[in-house]
Amino acid sequence: MAVSLAFVVLLGLLADYLFRKLNLPGLVGMLLVGILCGPYVFNIMQPELLRVSADLRMVALIVILLRAGLELRRDTLNRVGKTALLMSCVPAIFEGAVITLLAPKFLGITYLEAAILGAILSAVSPAVVVPLMINFIDQKRGTKKGIPTLILGASSVDDVFVIVVFSILLGMYTGFHTNIFVKLLEIPESIILGIITGAATGYILYRIFVKYNLRATKMTITIIAVSVLLTWLEDILRDRIAVSALLGVMTVGFIILEKRETIAHKISQKLAKVWIFAEILLFVLVGAQVNIKVAWNAGLVGAFLVFVALIGRSIGTYLCVLRTELNFKERLFCVISYIPKATVQAAIGAVPLEAGVKSGDIILAVAVLSILLTAPLGAIGIMSTGNRWLEKE
Repeated sequence: MAVSLAFVVLLGLLADYLFRKLNLPGLVGMLLVGILCGPYVFNIMQPELLRVSADLRMVALIVILLRAGLELRRDTLNRVGKTALLMSCVPAIFEGAVITLLAPKFLGITYLEAAILGAILSAVSPAVVVPLMINFIDQKRGTKKGIPTLILGASSVDDVFVIVVFSILLGMYTGFHTNIFVKLLEIPESIILGIITGAATGYILYRIFVKYNLRATKMTITIIAVSVLLTWLEDILRDRIAVSALLGVMTVGFIILEKRETIAHKISQKLAKVWIFAEILLFVLVGAQVNIKVAWNAGLVGAFLVFVALIGRSIGTYLCVLRTELNFKERLFCVISYIPKATVQAAIGAVPLEAGVKSGDIILAVAVLSILLTAPLGAIGIMSTGNRWLEKE
């Protein structure tokens, strides 16, 4: 595994450098490295690394979500809160509805199977979006109107909403008794409990950091380890109560920033250094999940469906920001920022096939194709438009 890890790091760094030289996001190069080195192309990665891939990706995502939380200011959240709440569900509903209506005609599947596909495709990818928004916050681009914060908050809740809807639809298909009303209650339950858990954890960590006057490195290690435990807590409580660990992780950073800004900045600086390594792991290992052959099976029809669904999603996103203080270009930037897909699609794309859904192979193929089409194009679009359209403070 150590040799595979070394190859991943070196090739990831090289791809990042080359793509930045071409004025393209480095993460696109890392995704391509993952695809080429993964088990579906050249199969360079050892099985041991692939077996722990999900855990490594989760740790990397925790690092960037902590950085996001440590940049979330209360006044900015108050300003964008209503719009973020709308963006957490409206774009996904629009995209899911388009797929549900069109997929039966183009792919020859049932409406319920189409709805399951719509739930999988309608999630935005925090793995792609969050690092880019943190980059804009660091550059002070769009921060005057809270645009990066808006997209950070909305994209995190978006995944909670989509996964709950997906589980309801899958339960309906497999015949598993599902109380839809109770299941829908998991959305606010997951959000509220995630925030409460994160707030309590953040406050306890703040008190420990102040009392024992820990060095920045030890505080950073501690906060990462505790955040990993929050994701473990979510897993063991899954069958009893819903808790969004990722929202909790962001809240940990937010509370520490509120309580002691100097501590938050010290930890954030250390996390920025850790992110150099974590970023490579995250995007290369996400790329390794992409099966080119499966995506190819979706063909032009699958690509057309993904494209049309994105139009529906974009309309939903634009409606959410229509009555805000944002100008036309800033609204379009929000629309583009909601294009990338990767994390959720890679995580649950194969679940319908494993659960015995008749068109599970088609659903997986279109899910993989959506990653290939939207993750690179979305990242490039975010970087190019953000640097030109977002006002620099």
